[in-house]
Amino acid sequence: MMKTLTSVITLLATLCLSKCQTTKPHILLIIADDFGYNDIGYHGSEIKTPNLDKLAGEGVKLENYYVQPICTPTRSQLMSGRYQIHTGLQHGVIRPPQPNGLPLDSAILPQKLKEVGYSTHAVGKWHLGFYKEEYLPTNRGFDSHFGYLTGAEDYFKHDRCFGAMCGTDLRDNMNPANYTGVYSTHLFAQKAAEVVNNHNTDKPLFLYLPFQSVHAPLQVPEQYTKPYMHIQDKQRRTYAGMVSAMDEAIGNLTDVFKKRGMWNNTLMVFSTDNGGQIHAGGNNFPLRGWKDSLWEGGVHGVGLVHGQMLKRKGSVSRDLIHVSDWFPTLISMVGGTLNGTKPLDGMDQWKTINEGSSPGPRQSILHNIDPMYPPVGQRVPSSPFDNRIRAAVRMGDWKLVTGFPGNGSWVPPPHMDSITLSKDSASKNIWLFNITEDPNEHNDVSGTYQHVVINMLELLAQYNKTAVPCRYPAMDSKANPKYHGGYWGPWE
Repeated sequence: MMKTLTSVITLLATLCLSKCQTTKPHILLIIADDFGYNDIGYHGSEIKTPNLDKLAGEGVKLENYYVQPICTPTRSQLMSGRYQIHTGLQHGVIRPPQPNGLPLDSAILPQKLKEVGYSTHAVGKWHLGFYKEEYLPTNRGFDSHFGYLTGAEDYFKHDRCFGAMCGTDLRDNMNPANYTGVYSTHLFAQKAAEVVNNHNTDKPLFLYLPFQSVHAPLQVPEQYTKPYMHIQDKQRRTYAGMVSAMDEAIGNLTDVFKKRGMWNNTLMVFSTDNGGQIHAGGNNFPLRGWKDSLWEGGVHGVGLVHGQMLKRKGSVSRDLIHVSDWFPTLISMVGGTLNGTKPLDGMDQWKTINEGSSPGPRQSILHNIDPMYPPVGQRVPSSPFDNRIRAAVRMGDWKLVTGFPGNGSWVPPPHMDSITLSKDSASKNIWLFNITEDPNEHNDVSGTYQHVVINMLELLAQYNKTAVPCRYPAMDSKANPKYHGGYWGPWE
């Protein structure tokens, strides 16, 4: 009798342990590169995204969601939960031969997830530095990484030139890889599926999938452009095919999760890294501006969340959310701690997303302060912040932009052929908008609400006091792939 009782207790304990090991949700975090606001089906785009539309319709669409204007800054804030003024990455992106990277002095997302038992895997683009081995993904919390290290490359040959420096940029963990001829969207989807199929489901999975799509160069297998032959503009037509290939890959990957019995316990987050590049097929209409600008077209991103655990499925969130919020949000959701991190700028938005708790915790966003951009115009007398500097900040309904924010035109898809050019003078350096009332930034009210301008300049000044020096070192010829077996990789 005692032996039987002991066996039953042991069995129950084993079942309980197994249950406890798998109660944390799997996390699928997908990043699309240069994916514009007007490039997803549910925003009324001519580009079809049936899989993303379905996932968004079943989940939560984030319609007041912000990213950074370019690649490295968004990815650095996603991984660290910290504004770029606090990591020294205020200016530009990390160039292939540049000895730079997301600082190592604060734990990043995969490291914190590993602390609570996650298997962590990355497939796709890194772009957070690789000049030393310690900056590589597998030395920063990922159990594995398959993908590339720089910011862009050929989709089929997987090579990249920076000036006269040319080489292949594709690695399987630390090892150079050769998949010449395989389209990267298909390749990364295949490698992501392998991660899922090989995963031990006794542990929760964190799969980070930053696609190359839909960044330039504009390349896609021909079958994906055939449904878009009605789009006369060749760049837009090719770009549309690239979006469709990515959407198909996402649908295929969710099927893999389902076949493994993991999908019902998976939280999926989808985000762009910045606004679409209009010179490479992307579009952000009716928003103003595009990639690499501080206008809404550069920073107001596409974002959605899907998961059976969500309490308000099929809803829209209009609370202010920023890409830096994913770090504390995901760590909080899985019961982790933020011990060992430097002070975060991201905020825990889980209740906002999951329950619709409103107002959410975020009332402001620092879009950036970039001291390396050439100053523009004249400084306002007695201004608390040098308004000649390229910067932008959001507080409640208000958004202030200073310095040179980038081209401020409104550019519709090519078939509409009705570009509205910005009429601002070259010396203008202050704009104020009520983004809630004027989301497309048509009405600059800086002359009417001068007290708001001063308050917002003071807010920028307070942020600027906390900024660390900007790090943007000179290019290093020792990075040349010809010295490293023809591959981009660590050189120090």
